[in-house]
Amino acid sequence: MQFTYKKQEKLKSKKLIKLLFENGKKITVFPIMLLYLKIEHDSDYLIQAGVTVSKKNFKNAVDRNRIKRLLRETYRLNKPFLYEKLENKYIFMFIYLGKEELKYQLLDTKMKELMNRFTHKITEK
Repeated sequence: MQFTYKKQEKLKSKKLIKLLFENGKKITVFPIMLLYLKIEHDSDYLIQAGVTVSKKNFKNAVDRNRIKRLLRETYRLNKPFLYEKLENKYIFMFIYLGKEELKYQLLDTKMKELMNRFTHKITEK
């Protein structure tokens, strides 16, 4: 598995995003919340993921974009861990809940913990 985050892996469909926010399940490891939904999508990849940061908490676009970049990077590097445990297709939305930016190392550990919780949740069913 390569450590990439290609265009096909990005969650762009407004219909899928709306469906995700209406029917998705949540897992939170502060300051990241994962909204996920098991669904068949057109992509060849098992997961289509999106990232969002609240404009209410971060007024400057520069700050929001930096946090989104960090979230995408932590997801990209830890994604192979998920792929070895998945069998079905999912859509993800990572939502940053914090009011201040975390350092990369701390964000990376939170992302790993979030992915661990997700894999435990889907394997126990």
